[in-house]
Amino acid sequence: MSLLPILRFPDPRLKKIAARVGSIDDGIRRLARDMAETMYEAPGIGLAATQVDVHLRLIVVDASETRDQLLTLINPEVVEQDGQQVHEEGCLSVPGVYDKVERAARVVVRYLDLDGGERTVEAEGLLAVCLQHEIDHLQGKVFVEHLSQLKQLRIRNKLAKQARITA
Repeated sequence: MSLLPILRFPDPRLKKIAARVGSIDDGIRRLARDMAETMYEAPGIGLAATQVDVHLRLIVVDASETRDQLLTLINPEVVEQDGQQVHEEGCLSVPGVYDKVERAARVVVRYLDLDGGERTVEAEGLLAVCLQHEIDHLQGKVFVEHLSQLKQLRIRNKLAKQARITA
């Protein structure tokens, strides 16, 4: 396994819409393992393939406190949602930035597992937020795009300043 480089907002590759995974092979399984290792090391609770510059519909998520409930979702899609919640979000592609985002309170997501079996997961709370956040990445959307234009501009400026300081 190996750690993968994570794209940083506003990298234009984060805007790419991910393609469906056609067949689940050893390459996809290896990518999923590498993504999980990268997510845990970062540390984060979710990672989309888009964030590691692979534009396929694959996400890994572990919103558990014990960090032992890894979900790997291939071709995930929200098939049901209701309610609303506001939760503070952050993102491995937007380091050091956190803000409140409104999302569905409960979601049902249909996906394929690593063996190609069709599954569903029903989620509320943090897991629901995480699933929606990562599926957004597959659609070329970063969480800051849920914020006002002013907040987005401030975030871009902050990240540009950080990049200049570390360069």
